[in-house]
Amino acid sequence: MSAAAPRPAKAWFKILAPYREPHTGRSIFEIAITVTPLLTLWVAAWLLYAHGYWWAALLLTIPSSAFLVRLFLIQHDCGHGAFFRNRQANEWVGRIAGVFTVTPYHYWRQAHALHHATSGNLDRRSGLGEIETLTVDEYRALPPLRRLGYRLYRHPVVMFGLGPAYVFVISQRLPIGMMREGWKPWASVIGNSVAALAGLVALIWLFGVGPVLTVNLLTMLLAGSAGVWLFYVQHQFEEASWSREGVWNRDEAALAGSSHLHLPQPLRWMTANIGIHHVHHLSSRIPFYHLPKVLKDHPELRSMSRLSLRDAFGAVRLSLWDEAAGRMVSFREARRAA
Repeated sequence: MSAAAPRPAKAWFKILAPYREPHTGRSIFEIAITVTPLLTLWVAAWLLYAHGYWWAALLLTIPSSAFLVRLFLIQHDCGHGAFFRNRQANEWVGRIAGVFTVTPYHYWRQAHALHHATSGNLDRRSGLGEIETLTVDEYRALPPLRRLGYRLYRHPVVMFGLGPAYVFVISQRLPIGMMREGWKPWASVIGNSVAALAGLVALIWLFGVGPVLTVNLLTMLLAGSAGVWLFYVQHQFEEASWSREGVWNRDEAALAGSSHLHLPQPLRWMTANIGIHHVHHLSSRIPFYHLPKVLKDHPELRSMSRLSLRDAFGAVRLSLWDEAAGRMVSFREARRAA
């Protein structure tokens, strides 16, 4: 018997409709098992640092950063209206989570919505909420200084080190890319900054400057680097799909242009199943805790755009889209092809 023909990409949106219904109790439980360990680790780290055990405090920033990434992914689901049935519940949980993640909820949500609306479209690369990706021809056409700038931007030290620091300290403190869109982006950014600063001052008053700044700054940097890496491998892999406006299709771009990063446990749990990114792009209203059931019920989705952890680390070298070859390539591969 021949294998069944694969479903067309546009058919999946309707098929996935039953998975979009969130469960309030489960969502509250997911918040509790994320926030409680995060706060416990932070308090333990502050106290250890204050009593001279700075090395133990610094070690605790590693699991703290993992739970902070998970909290950001809860904020991410709220931004899609996926975590609660009630819109205001999503809004307020997203805002409060944004104080912990130092990410302005409404500003980020708007930028992320643009990412979903244009992902994989070569003619609609806004740069807002995106990792800048040039084609081989575009890169070759750049003057030498701008070419050097793009190479530096794509270097792992910048992309996963300096880049996250820039995002949290500068980019998310100004509504970059939305300056002309009225007061709402400003209100989101300013409100988040004021709330985060007030929380920081209160913690410094309770635990001291050294413990709070050292522990929280390192936690933020580690979480930021991990978060940027996760976002990177979701769309920057060798067999990713990019196309021009006349050819681009949202559902096809979701399936072929978003990866299925198959992480081992407990990384899959800690990253809130965000590795099942092709399904998320097909239907962003599915809560993250329903995504594994989608793969269980529809095995044909498991092998689509699948990356192992090794593949994901290898994808870091890919920096350009080769339109002729239809795949992502490294600078070295592009130079050899020339």
